[in-house]
Amino acid sequence: MKKVKLAVYIAALLGSAGIAANATAADNLADFHGENMECESCHTPDGELSNDNLSHENAQCVSCHGTMEEVAEQTQHDHYNAHDSHFPGDIACTSCHSAHEKSMVYCDSCHSFDFDMPYTKKWQRDEPTIAELAKDKSDREAALAAAPRDTVDVVVVGSGGAGFSAAVAAHDEGAKVILIEKEPVIGGNAKLAAGGMNAAWTDQQKAKGIEDSVESMRKDTMKGGRDLNDPALVDVLVTHSKGSVDWMTKMGADLTDIGRMGGASANRSHRPTGGAGVGAHVIQVLYDNAKERNIDMRMNTRGIEILQDNDGKVTGILVKGMYTGYYWVKADAVVLATGGFGKNNDRVAKLDPKLKGFVSTNQPGATGDGIDVAGNAGAAMQDLQYIQAHPTLSVKGGVMVTEAVRGNGAILVNREGKRFVNEITTRDKAAAAILQQTGKTAYLIFDDSVRKSLKKIDKYIGLGVVPSAESPEKLGKIENIDGKALAEAIARYNGFVKAGKDTDFERPNLPRALNEGNYYAIEVTPGVHHTMGGVKIDSKAEIINAKQQVIPGLYGAGEVTGGVHGANRLGGNAISDIITFGKVAGEEAAKYSTK
Repeated sequence: MKKVKLAVYIAALLGSAGIAANATAADNLADFHGENMECESCHTPDGELSNDNLSHENAQCVSCHGTMEEVAEQTQHDHYNAHDSHFPGDIACTSCHSAHEKSMVYCDSCHSFDFDMPYTKKWQRDEPTIAELAKDKSDREAALAAAPRDTVDVVVVGSGGAGFSAAVAAHDEGAKVILIEKEPVIGGNAKLAAGGMNAAWTDQQKAKGIEDSVESMRKDTMKGGRDLNDPALVDVLVTHSKGSVDWMTKMGADLTDIGRMGGASANRSHRPTGGAGVGAHVIQVLYDNAKERNIDMRMNTRGIEILQDNDGKVTGILVKGMYTGYYWVKADAVVLATGGFGKNNDRVAKLDPKLKGFVSTNQPGATGDGIDVAGNAGAAMQDLQYIQAHPTLSVKGGVMVTEAVRGNGAILVNREGKRFVNEITTRDKAAAAILQQTGKTAYLIFDDSVRKSLKKIDKYIGLGVVPSAESPEKLGKIENIDGKALAEAIARYNGFVKAGKDTDFERPNLPRALNEGNYYAIEVTPGVHHTMGGVKIDSKAEIINAKQQVIPGLYGAGEVTGGVHGANRLGGNAISDIITFGKVAGEEAAKYSTK
């Protein structure tokens, strides 16, 4: 059967003559394709869906329309291109496009741009909670009565940095591994992280002459967490940090650029050359290594229930595939790396009422599933009440602006054009200060010298969320900021840079004056960013129950856990956390399962 060619399909999207009428008459992509294709053009001969990844179906999309890169060349926009995605991995067409029902643009779950995709409905999250899925009693019982679909040593739940680190590490310890992910795309919140990966006294720091120490990183982390962190977990974080950077570097990561994030006493945030976003890069490296190892990765698959024997020992996990339904996997160990619950505002507001109604910087899967699954298995919880707001979420477009912009020299001003805070204080203090300003927003102000120092800034400019002008006065007029006051604030700040001391707000690092080329502004407001609390773990990433005993075979890593960050996480510590504890969890789970 002759298939629709890429150029024809793109023409249809653009409403070209001859095809536009058919496109208008159709209600979904299946209807639109109907006159040109048969069912077997997309589906397997038996008509069944191939698997929860929709591997066969997505391959047919690519065979007709080309790869994401090829489609991106035909779908340019002024400020963004959904097909030129910042997501790592191999993004499936069905992540956004549906065939027999209305499609939902996955990007709409975070951003507020006009994506103008055909046959769409408004983005909505309507998946049942873990508690609601308990009502599927007959389906679950039937699945558990059947033989296990698969038998492995370790199942990893979650495809963020912690999940991929655990999967790769467990494999390299000799374990057979399956990784499952409820979203159609990989990466969790890690793929959105931009600032850096904190580590102390690394080879990269030494090469740049940066003085740092494990003890300094420990003190900064404890102080940032208001000394409520679990010291044993902080010790693992800081003493393993160099090794985590070395491990990632050995697998192909570029972590040679080093900057400073809020609350740090030294430059220790490692990121790719030029200051490109660290999260997507780290996930891509881990994903590539997982593929090289032929690790079984299943998207659209939720972890539903930890299976245990009468002694509480893990025997496997019940999962639910979006298309294949319930089945169980027999395993000696399960690693929960499901992230936090920052996208679940009902849960956030119940724990911290002042955050009710706040937007979130998180990816849509961060709803707290893993915490519920762990709790049902008897896990104890720690620090759930501590929820962090990221100070700089772009008001326009819903884009999280990395702390590295401030770390590299940007200042924060209010609508009156005045500085009001030490820009690289801890996130909780910066967010609180912004909420005290007119309109509960502020402006990140920087110049071309800051722009050139951090590649990530070009991404924000490309998205159209960064107005610019040749002078502070003109920039103020564009953004309705007091331009005269803004010019005075910049001049005063530049004086502090020259003197080497900020006498207004005691900002500790003053990397550069703001006096080169154009000036830029990003209007920002706080958004729910990180949930410090979660399941209780020990230094081996073993999950602990209410009796302070290890649940045999159950491990946790990343934002699903509590204790590492105390009451407030320092910027740059999240990537270090997920890589370090993900690796520990994978190694320990493999050792447990194969002993």
